[in-house]
Amino acid sequence: MKIVVALGGNALLRRGEPITEVAQRRNIRLAAVSLVKLLHAGHSLVVTHGNGPQVGLIALQAAAGPTDGRYGLDLLGAESQGLIGYLLEQELRNLMPRETMIATVLSQVLVDAADSAFMHPQKPIGPVYDEPTARALARQNSWVCAPDGPYWRRVVASPQPLDILELPAIRLLADHGALVICLGGGGVPVVRNADRRLEGIEAVIDKDSASGLLANTIGAEMLLMLTDVDAVYTNYGTAEARSIISMGPDAELGNNAFAPGSMAPKVDAGLRFAIASGKDARIGRIEDALAIVAGKAGTILMAEDKGTEFRT
Repeated sequence: MKIVVALGGNALLRRGEPITEVAQRRNIRLAAVSLVKLLHAGHSLVVTHGNGPQVGLIALQAAAGPTDGRYGLDLLGAESQGLIGYLLEQELRNLMPRETMIATVLSQVLVDAADSAFMHPQKPIGPVYDEPTARALARQNSWVCAPDGPYWRRVVASPQPLDILELPAIRLLADHGALVICLGGGGVPVVRNADRRLEGIEAVIDKDSASGLLANTIGAEMLLMLTDVDAVYTNYGTAEARSIISMGPDAELGNNAFAPGSMAPKVDAGLRFAIASGKDARIGRIEDALAIVAGKAGTILMAEDKGTEFRT
């Protein structure tokens, strides 16, 4: 089966963990083990990944330098693609035969400069903070900060992806048997200016939305979104939390069932893919990848509405 596997940035660097090289290498090694299990089961993979914690860290590091040397989020996103792609590719090569073809593709994604997301930032990036620290940093740096589970984080604009500029190269590599790592952080956000020339823009694209676009375009048979939570929950983090086994596009779960900027974009991207392709999207923990594909773990998002099935 051809699967687009979207690795969550929070799964590669867990919430509350120190943002260190050691922590990232450890988590990426675990992710690579799960990916190799899928390969050994006979599946072909195109791997995408988030960069929320990493791009936020790089932004903090850049802010510590001279004011006139600060880079925009598009450049920082490109840096994070290289960082995470390098670590992922290295760990996969350590587990696979020497002749395995693995390629990391720096990916640009076209967005609309007039997207309403620029007026309503919701994408969490960077480390987690307690509320007083987040509010102080927001005042100091002119950030927007918002709750992310029990913590607070910086949030930025997350426009909808319109076109993946490196798609022909990604498709060519995948069709010739390469394991492709691409669309890091949802891709580097770019727009066309008045002269129709490409230029970067200050945003971080939701990698699940971009991964759904990729999966539909290359004819993937499944969109598999792997994160640090074992399934989709309604009212996550509360006493009313319920784990979902499967759901369709017409599920009536209330407007606040899923966290904006976190699980809500995953559910939305999964249902969009399912409706457009007639194939399933699935969500769950990285370490459960093989079981999720087998339908024994995680949450299944289906094009056909059969009601919402909860775990008891």
